[in-house]
Amino acid sequence: MKLNFTGKNIEVTEALRNVTEKKLGKLDKYFQGDAEGNVVYSVERNRKIIEITINLPGTILRAEESSDDMYASIDEAVDVLEGQIRKHKTKLQKRYNNGETIRFENISPLNEEEEKNGPRIVRTKRFDMKPMSEEEAILQMELLRHNFFVFMNAESDNLNVLYKRKDGNYGLIEPEF
Repeated sequence: MKLNFTGKNIEVTEALRNVTEKKLGKLDKYFQGDAEGNVVYSVERNRKIIEITINLPGTILRAEESSDDMYASIDEAVDVLEGQIRKHKTKLQKRYNNGETIRFENISPLNEEEEKNGPRIVRTKRFDMKPMSEEEAILQMELLRHNFFVFMNAESDNLNVLYKRKDGNYGLIEPEF
């Protein structure tokens, strides 16, 4: 796995890199080919935060954990990622019907743009829209650990927005043209 390391309010030491690479290395068995990831370490008010994003063709795995110790945060984030993979591995294998390890496709890497004056767009995400069912959209949203997900509905060929409601259920926004 190819990893990019970034530190916010913290120096990324060689020991920190080595521990993170070792811990994330145990996830390599779940992927075909090379996966790319970003690891962001940060310190805010004595909380050590790690954010791990693994960009795979077809989806993005993401975990963000914090604790009083960076090494504990690393362990927690790796456990979250492994749990996400294990939870969804069987569903994804059934979807692709090929019995191979998890394969993801159709989502481009994240792009970031910076502008200098006034309110600005701090991140732009671009990805290919492949038609998918509502069930698959829920699966992708859970993998990303986001509160909403924009997708192309396979049944209606319209752009839909899926969101998580406060009661734990899901809502679906279907535009009318």
